[in-house]
Amino acid sequence: MKQVSRELGVRYVLEGSVRRAGSRLRITAQLVDATSGEHHWAERYDREVGDIFAVQDEITRSVAGAIEPHLLAAEGLRALSRSASDLGAWELVARAQTHAWRMTRSDFELGVEPLERAIKNYPDYAPARGLLGFGLVFAVHMGWIEREQGLPGREHAVRAIALDERHPWGHIALGYWAMMEFQTAQSIAAFRRAVDLNPNSATARSSLSHGLAFAGQDREAIEQAEEAIRLSPLDPEMARFVAGMAIAHYTAGRYEESLRCCNEVVRLRPGRQGAQRMRCANLAQLGRIEEARALLEKIRAEHPQVSIAWIRANVPYQTPELMDRFIDGMRKAGLQ
Repeated sequence: MKQVSRELGVRYVLEGSVRRAGSRLRITAQLVDATSGEHHWAERYDREVGDIFAVQDEITRSVAGAIEPHLLAAEGLRALSRSASDLGAWELVARAQTHAWRMTRSDFELGVEPLERAIKNYPDYAPARGLLGFGLVFAVHMGWIEREQGLPGREHAVRAIALDERHPWGHIALGYWAMMEFQTAQSIAAFRRAVDLNPNSATARSSLSHGLAFAGQDREAIEQAEEAIRLSPLDPEMARFVAGMAIAHYTAGRYEESLRCCNEVVRLRPGRQGAQRMRCANLAQLGRIEEARALLEKIRAEHPQVSIAWIRANVPYQTPELMDRFIDGMRKAGLQ
């Protein structure tokens, strides 16, 4: 493995094997840090031979979707142990991503710094601009920063696309900005473009899930979230995948299902304010008013400016009916 690493000039190697017994195939794959021998990911796939080309394509998609977040996580942890002044553009993005996955206000602030450094040192590096653009707009949605502070997010997204039209993060950032501006068609189109560019990207699928869910297209939103989970079942962004389903269930009036999803999101990422707000609305819609009011007090402690007016401006339900349904839940919980 170390010889392969040296000869190819790479740090990570994907290795695997194929075994056959009658009509059954067993395919194994693992992602290895060739310099240390550490295994970052492994999976086994058991399939009927059938159409061997279809099986090959399915396994390829599954492996490609699964290893990306593990590779980023490994690089992010490695970058955290080094001085920021020693890091290249890719390593700075990996460090920022490590914080972004945790979905807290403090981690957002820690994640912005390496991205801003990357853009300063490498102004034409599209992934840094795309991730920063997304992060700024997402922070507005969570209530971590004011709306005007997130406005540069669109500029970074547009610049990322201009630098590398085929990299999905610029389109994801532009889609989230358009969603926050209630530009539904543009938002979903941008998310679909990200999926078209990388159908194996669980992040792109999850982003499309959110866009569809906030537009009330609950069935496809859930399908996209489920595909994201299938592609990357141990993804650090799992809370985001489940959040898409929570939104979709709420817009369809399935409050029990939405609450279950919210509870899972909060278990994975307690700092995700959007899930806490939706959890509160679900409890109220289910008649659990005292629980909803107690949770609202906790939300206010973290996010004092939350109000009905703030929700109308910053929570991107794409139709008046969907917005009113969410606000109805928050009013029942006691929000004014």
